[in-house]
Amino acid sequence: MPRIPSPAIAAAGLVGGYAVARWTKKRPLGGVVLAAAGGLAVREWQQVAGGKAAAGLGAAYVAAFAGSHPLAKKVGSWPAVFSVAGAMAGASWAVTRNKG
Repeated sequence: MPRIPSPAIAAAGLVGGYAVARWTKKRPLGGVVLAAAGGLAVREWQQVAGGKAAAGLGAAYVAAFAGSHPLAKKVGSWPAVFSVAGAMAGASWAVTRNKG
């Protein structure tokens, strides 16, 4: 079975978590999506780039989620989510592109 690239997992987790929370009006359900994708991404990062990279990227994932909230007050919800998702995908790609 082909692997899903970790940058795609991370970006999809951030966008998907927000989308589920917004459309279902159940924030905890969005949190489940966010956490599940984050866990899968961390596992991929660990397998591809090692524990230190996985820890750093995992912290960046949480920071991207947290940072989207104040950013949303300035640029709007969807632009903020897409911005942090893009930044997270870029960081993931930069760390894992020459590994595995």
